[in-house]
Amino acid sequence: MATAKKVSAIKNTPKHLLGIQNLSVLEAKEILTEAKSFIKLNRGSSKKLDILRGKTQINLFFEPSTRTQSSFDLAGKRLGVDVMTMNMGNSALKKGETLIDTAMTLNAMHPDIIVIRHQDSGAPNLLSQKVNCTVINAGDGRREHPTQALLDALTIINRKDSIEGLKIAICGDILHSRVARSNIYLMNMLGAEVNVIAPKTLMPRGIDNLGVKSFTDMKKGLDGCDIVMMLRLQNERMQGSFLPSKREYYEFFGLTPEKLKFAKKDALLMHPGPMNRGVEIDTKLADDINVSLVKEQVELGVAVRMACLKLYCK
Repeated sequence: MATAKKVSAIKNTPKHLLGIQNLSVLEAKEILTEAKSFIKLNRGSSKKLDILRGKTQINLFFEPSTRTQSSFDLAGKRLGVDVMTMNMGNSALKKGETLIDTAMTLNAMHPDIIVIRHQDSGAPNLLSQKVNCTVINAGDGRREHPTQALLDALTIINRKDSIEGLKIAICGDILHSRVARSNIYLMNMLGAEVNVIAPKTLMPRGIDNLGVKSFTDMKKGLDGCDIVMMLRLQNERMQGSFLPSKREYYEFFGLTPEKLKFAKKDALLMHPGPMNRGVEIDTKLADDINVSLVKEQVELGVAVRMACLKLYCK
């Protein structure tokens, strides 16, 4: 008797990945399951597939990026996509062209996927309304960074088998962090208990409404946590005085071996990068392979983005 063909939750939904908030639990789990299948491939000697051969991917990065841009670039090429990364520093936008004009220009080239990172919240959503292809959000303003949250989830699952029941602390510049928002949505969705830790000046108002517990005391916030997720200080988004000094920030909110002791004995640490060593995190701790998952996050980021490209590209 023939077995029933598995139905994709994603194939039956809108073709864009704009944020975790737009995903169902089934869709998030499908992406993570698909990504798992690419981990072994990426560690092997032959990494190239032809799943998306003949498709075209355009990377539009309006903000500087090393990890995310190179990860999407590599993910596309490993799936057989023709990848074009646009240099936005020399683009027509510098001459006064609007994002909508750019969208119309790109749409005329008939791409299959556009990956966009933009400094303005909502830019990927606007772009998705103006083009006939898949749009994947690679980070927009303070709003969301869905693939970062998905790769963080995959990294945790790869070590802990499951996220359900875990206690996860997200510490640092919560106010300006799209990574924090996407992770709060996803970790809650997958059954974790989430603590957020930040100085009052970097804690958003009403954050508790997102189903988290907020702390301004790092030791209390880390108590009993399985995962400690540190965040980069978003200095480029800060206008005015948010911190007395970097030294004082490190003293109260930088992750050190002493502070990590307040978490569980086998707690693991994460950071989306780039890290400000000696400000957000102790250097030795960041490089401790027994504790730090930072390099694993980078590695599994390629697998997650391959999964997203495969599942969302129609």
